[in-house]
Amino acid sequence: MSFPRFYPVMPDLDWIERIAPLGIKVVQLRLKNTTDDEIRRQIRGALKVCSEYDVQLIVNDYWQLALELGADYIHLGQEDLAAADLEAIKKGGVRFGISTHSLDELTVALAAKPDYVALGPIYETILKKMTWAPQGLERLDDWRQRLSVPLIAIGGLNFERAARALDAGASSVAVVTDIVTADDPVAQVQAWVQRFETID
Repeated sequence: MSFPRFYPVMPDLDWIERIAPLGIKVVQLRLKNTTDDEIRRQIRGALKVCSEYDVQLIVNDYWQLALELGADYIHLGQEDLAAADLEAIKKGGVRFGISTHSLDELTVALAAKPDYVALGPIYETILKKMTWAPQGLERLDDWRQRLSVPLIAIGGLNFERAARALDAGASSVAVVTDIVTADDPVAQVQAWVQRFETID
């Protein structure tokens, strides 16, 4: 998959249904605190919507259900990585990315041979309380030199910060808060798409 320079990370199927028609190329479904049945329903629905609009879906965390339902991209946090059956994931032909917040975590991630690596938070974020301090642009530049796979920047990004992150070496910027807190999320996604066109 060619990562676009921008992709949204959305909290549920309703959000994905709203923004899938807007020209995005990739979206991550990041569900939290719900039942297996609801997770299954939302992943299945997101796969259907994304197929209709030619959008690549990345399922966050729930790798067993993602495999079961036919997703072809999974995102794993460090705790999820430790518990995941990477052999089963790879045997299923599913590609995956891994979150990192430190050099030690990057070493662990690279040993798993991921298809991409995410670094964050680049800037302070209000989305959730973070254990890790903002990583900054210099670490993006350092990570880029260590990687042969796409590098995703996430955390506290707006248009200007995203442009700086891309200049610092990120292949793509993943955006949450700037969309979900916008007065007009649809217009905001359209603005992101217009400003950050797809690249290889």
